[in-house]
Amino acid sequence: MSQSNRVIFYFALVAILFLLEGLTNFWIFTGSWDTSVSILNMALVSAVMALGVNLQWGYAGLFNVGIMGFTALGGLAVVITSMQPVGEAWEAGGARVLAGLLIGALTIGLTIMLRTKLPKGNARAVFTIVVLVGGFFIYRSVFDPGVEAIEAVNPSVAGYLGGLGLPVLLSWPVGGLLAAGAAWIIGKTALGLRSDYLAIATLGIAEIIVAVIKNEGWLSRGAKNVNGLPRPVPNPVDLQADPAFIEAAARFGMSPVEASTLYIKLGYALLFTAVLVIVLILAQLARHSPWGRMMRAIRDNETAARAMGKNVTARHLQIFILGSAICGIAGAMMTTLDGQLVPTTYNPLRFTFLIWVMVIVGGSGNNIGSLLGAFLIWWLYVKVEPMGQWLAQVSTAGLDPNNWFAVRMTDAAPHMRLFTMGLILLLVLRFNPRGLVPER
Repeated sequence: MSQSNRVIFYFALVAILFLLEGLTNFWIFTGSWDTSVSILNMALVSAVMALGVNLQWGYAGLFNVGIMGFTALGGLAVVITSMQPVGEAWEAGGARVLAGLLIGALTIGLTIMLRTKLPKGNARAVFTIVVLVGGFFIYRSVFDPGVEAIEAVNPSVAGYLGGLGLPVLLSWPVGGLLAAGAAWIIGKTALGLRSDYLAIATLGIAEIIVAVIKNEGWLSRGAKNVNGLPRPVPNPVDLQADPAFIEAAARFGMSPVEASTLYIKLGYALLFTAVLVIVLILAQLARHSPWGRMMRAIRDNETAARAMGKNVTARHLQIFILGSAICGIAGAMMTTLDGQLVPTTYNPLRFTFLIWVMVIVGGSGNNIGSLLGAFLIWWLYVKVEPMGQWLAQVSTAGLDPNNWFAVRMTDAAPHMRLFTMGLILLLVLRFNPRGLVPER
């Protein structure tokens, strides 16, 4: 079978899985279009993330294990952009927080300038320590009282500065910009490292980003979460009160509640599809451009590329920023879909490991393969647990519920997801290491 036919076959297979989810409740399927569209929405977001990772790994061979951090920055961008500002919090400590941040930035800038201008020696070391220690204490003396004042403002529902009150769709490109800015800082310091050290550095920095979002309550409410984020789609309560919508829902044999839920999820699906198509077209254009061919040449042989006069580090920085920005956009899309920012939900297994499985299983270096991997792996990730429960029921049929094997199988079902993802990854790497749709 040619690769083109194989691609059509794989995507048709995935489409059938989504259709069966809505059409029948046989075996592991629920027979619910609401569930099917929910899985589809997360698959679309995951596909955007997979394209970002494929840009970095498939085009340039950059091993980024910090996807979770860039996704979290996208989520933070939704809060900063779309939530209304909390006036009382700004009055209580907004100016002091901004002044503290400015002092911190000036301290870092002054330190860099001193180390650049002064010659090496004891004097430079002493000045560096004095500026850093002095700047740190001044920063904390200004910043901390501001934070305490902000977090004391109605902490049950506010306790943070809020956002800019702009349309929520603007937060998607803002999420990309935030992630791109973080990627520039990380790239300037870590892209000169070997790939294994780059992986460790990006993993550590991603954990730092998530820790900041979890603990800086004045910025994101931390573990208290930010609820009630604006929606880019109609409110379900408004739809359920609209006589025309109720009449239209009745024509399809659906209740207003059921129809409004499905209508809203379909609205998200259209928005996410539009973003995915734009990112895919741009990624394909980049892949077939001279820039894309240069990136793949650098990936295949850095030494030869350097000998040809290519600035490998600068090109790596470019593609690292682009891929991270795409992950930031996807993170903003995901938080918009959830309608809330929950910093404690960010974990590397879901937001890094799973995206890598999608790219590798689909076929790294091939955007279509990454798309296929995202849809297939996300569907499996959701459905593996019901499969595990079905397997437990079949394998323990006729046994006493207290039998050790029955108890063991029942307890193991919820943990099937990560085991199955790891098993799929191992099988693909062993028997088809270039993925289902290899790069051509």
